[in-house]
Amino acid sequence: MPPRIAITMGDPSGVGPEIVVLAHAREELFSRCRPVVYGDPGILRRAARVVGLPLPVVGEEEGGPGRVAVAARSRLDPAEVPFGRPSLPGYVAMAGYIRAAAEDVLSGKAAAIVTCPVSKEGLAAAGVPFPGHTEFLAHLCGGADVVMMLAGDRLRVALATIHVGLRRALELLSPALIEKTVRITYAFFRKHMGTPAPRIAVAGVNPHAGEGGMFGDEEATLVAPAVAACRAAGIDATGPYPPDTVFHRAYHGSFDVVVAMTHDQGLIPLKLVHFEDGVNVTMGLPIVRTSVDHGTAYDIAGTGTANPASLLAAVRMAAGMAKGR
Repeated sequence: MPPRIAITMGDPSGVGPEIVVLAHAREELFSRCRPVVYGDPGILRRAARVVGLPLPVVGEEEGGPGRVAVAARSRLDPAEVPFGRPSLPGYVAMAGYIRAAAEDVLSGKAAAIVTCPVSKEGLAAAGVPFPGHTEFLAHLCGGADVVMMLAGDRLRVALATIHVGLRRALELLSPALIEKTVRITYAFFRKHMGTPAPRIAVAGVNPHAGEGGMFGDEEATLVAPAVAACRAAGIDATGPYPPDTVFHRAYHGSFDVVVAMTHDQGLIPLKLVHFEDGVNVTMGLPIVRTSVDHGTAYDIAGTGTANPASLLAAVRMAAGMAKGR
């Protein structure tokens, strides 16, 4: 039987509800899993009208092709959460969807969680003391050590630091953090990606990977010791590589994944080539979690122009990993 996948609806004022409905109109979704949306029936019905797909919104045990099965975790007044205008009721609801879905996956009721976009400011407003899905889910799973990866067919990027300012990210980098990032990535690829011996490229910090110390010594003091420790443990990690060339090499097949030092160092090249079909994966959790690789897109919410490609790719990856657990 296809695995049950918990899909969180995301911010009710963003494009999450629309991409959920659009995905449910695709036969591909039901060929891979039994989707259940953790969200709001009324908001999903509104989204269905906007995208021109009046699919029935039904209970969580009544799903199937042509229907949107919902584990109702809110009953919002659509007037309180207008398209493109975030609100506190919507923020509180979106945090609740994540909590409920994580609980059901941890208990075995669902096989994986796939998340639609939320507002990081909204999580804070709702009282969630974490800057994003990745950190929030790590907390809900008991404080697991996690690594954020964005993945497409041609390029995969794991991040040593994520949702912090650049100055703070550079302060956080250490040989221990970089080594942990590589080790979690290695274990994940072996378990979930069908790669027994993943080739892991580790990016440098500075232009030209420091140019022998002319542009900084972080490559010698932070990155190289971590790479050496991983190699001593039998992991095929190499680097530090110049950040301006390593992603090109990975895109053309030289590596299975690149470990980037900061959020934008890794995600700018990834989103350049996989903006519509990239998948956000949280490695290191005791559960399978994937996500779209885009935000709430308030500017186009309610226009019916959102693209469900990233959500479908996230479901495809999550279903594949859930079957292989």
